[in-house]
Amino acid sequence: MYIEYYGLLRPPFEMTPDPSFLHLGEAHREGLATLVYGVNSGKGFVMLTGEVGTGKTTLLHSLLGQLDADTQSAYIFNPRLNPLDFFRLLFEELEIEVKGRTKAEYLLTLNEYLIGRLGKDQKTLLIVDEAQNLSAEMLEEIRLLSNLETPRSKLIQIMLVGQPELKDMLRRPDLRQLRQRIALAHHLRPFNESEMAEYVESRLAKAGYTGRRLFRRGALKELYRVTGGTPRLINSVCDSALLLGYAKEKATIDQSIIREVAEDLELGDFASDFQESEPETRSRRRTLRDFFR
Repeated sequence: MYIEYYGLLRPPFEMTPDPSFLHLGEAHREGLATLVYGVNSGKGFVMLTGEVGTGKTTLLHSLLGQLDADTQSAYIFNPRLNPLDFFRLLFEELEIEVKGRTKAEYLLTLNEYLIGRLGKDQKTLLIVDEAQNLSAEMLEEIRLLSNLETPRSKLIQIMLVGQPELKDMLRRPDLRQLRQRIALAHHLRPFNESEMAEYVESRLAKAGYTGRRLFRRGALKELYRVTGGTPRLINSVCDSALLLGYAKEKATIDQSIIREVAEDLELGDFASDFQESEPETRSRRRTLRDFFR
C-alpha cells in the first residue's frame, strides 16, 4: 500500500531477519566478531544473550552466512525437548544416520561422526536458540557433549543463545560446571539513538528510497523514546508509521505519527523504562517483552 506512495521498491521494515537488510550497530558488530572468533578458534562454549527483539536471531543468520563450506551447523530453536528428542533433532540437522535408540548409542555414533570430520579438518557447530528455556537436565546433556574431544581440540563447538535469564540460570550452583566452560560471552544491547537513526536510514535506502529525509528528526527522537532502540520494536513502529502516513497522505513521518502509533501499540507506558539503568528496568522490560512475544 505505502510502497509506491513513498517511492519504495519493497517494504523496509519487515520483521523477518532478511540478511540483505543487515545493519550492525557497535554492539552487534562486537557480537558478530565474538561469534565468528569463537567458531574459528575452537573455543568450545560461546554464549550470546540479549533482550527480546535486540537482534540475536539476525546476528545468528549473519554468522551462518559467513561460515565456510567446511563448517557444518545444527540450529536447534525448540529447546523444550527431552534428551532423546534432542539427539534425534541434532542427528537430523547434521544429516547423520541413526544407528541406535539409546542415548549411549547416539553418543557413540555422534563421536565417530565428529572424529571423522575432524580428521578432514572440518568444524561442527551446534547452535541452541532460546536456551533460557532449557531444563537443567538438558543443559547438563549439552555440557556433556563438550566432553567429546581429542587431546588437542573439541569435536563440536556449542553456542548457547538466549535472553538474560540464561545468565541467571548459569549462576545456579548445580550448573557451575557448565558456567565454567563458557569461553566467550557477549550481551547484545539495543541501539543507542544515533545507531537507531542510522538503522532507519539504512533500511529505507536498501528498500530503494532515494528521496529527502522521510522520518523527521522529531520523529526519530520520539521513535527512540518509545522503543529504547530495540530493533524489533523499531521495525514494528516504523512499518505502522508508514502505513498511517500513507493513510493521512503525509509526505514525511513526523513526531505526531510516531506518537499515535506508539499509543496504538500501547508503548507509551514503557517509554521511561528505556531511560533507566538495566537493573532498575529489567522487570518492566520483561513486561514489554511478554507483550510482544
